[in-house]
Amino acid sequence: MHTTILRLAVGALGTMLWVESGFAAYMNCGVHIIEDGRRDAPGKYEVLKKCGEPTFRSGNTWVYEAKGRTLHFDDSGRLTAIRTGGR
Repeated sequence: MHTTILRLAVGALGTMLWVESGFAAYMNCGVHIIEDGRRDAPGKYEVLKKCGEPTFRSGNTWVYEAKGRTLHFDDSGRLTAIRTGGR
């Protein structure tokens, strides 16, 4: 019986991790939600318009310290990743 419960628990945890990895990261900017990982991900201008000036910019990396997020853009200016934490 304990083995069955353990197998179910491990299976549920694995499923949750698999499902979680499929979701894009996001950042709230007032009433706007900025998401990465989408085909129609926002560009730098749209992020700037909705979220305001970042605390720090270094090329294709923008840091919003108040929100605890670091945004990464590709060479064309599209948002590719939102990470939690600093630079």
